[in-house]
Amino acid sequence: MLELLRKNNLVAGLLAVIRIYLGYQFLHAGIEKLTGGGFDASGFLQGAIASATGEHPAVQGWWATFLEHVALPNATLFSFLVMWGEVLVGIALILGLLTNFATLMGMVMNFAFLFSGTVSTNGQMILLAIFVIVAGANAGKYGLDRWAMPYLRNHTPIKKNHKKETATV
Repeated sequence: MLELLRKNNLVAGLLAVIRIYLGYQFLHAGIEKLTGGGFDASGFLQGAIASATGEHPAVQGWWATFLEHVALPNATLFSFLVMWGEVLVGIALILGLLTNFATLMGMVMNFAFLFSGTVSTNGQMILLAIFVIVAGANAGKYGLDRWAMPYLRNHTPIKKNHKKETATV
């Protein structure tokens, strides 16, 4: 199964469709936030913190503590990161550029939304993203990764020394 996900051309096409779907979801959500008259995550954060109480809390205490003491005091920064993170992840996935990194960052956002008590399509998006991550380079085969990844591999500032050392007697 792993070999099929990582090397099959038909699977690469299916992964491109999944990747573009995920990218569209992120891009659409990010653009709505950017053009919606000023996105502010503080209301969402306060709602998530409030959901950490009661008999069956939707948000775990450790996450609510993080939201209350880190995210909420920095709501402007987190609003910026969510808006632009969704837009950039969306563009990267649609173009198939840095696919694995973009997918990983999308998963981080989806997990953050799930931890905050939002169900929506986040679980479905994480499940689809797992296939993209496991497929590795095959997920970006029909995208800009086809050219970008070989270029990046050959033009990294750190070169490995491939010289063989000879033993002296």
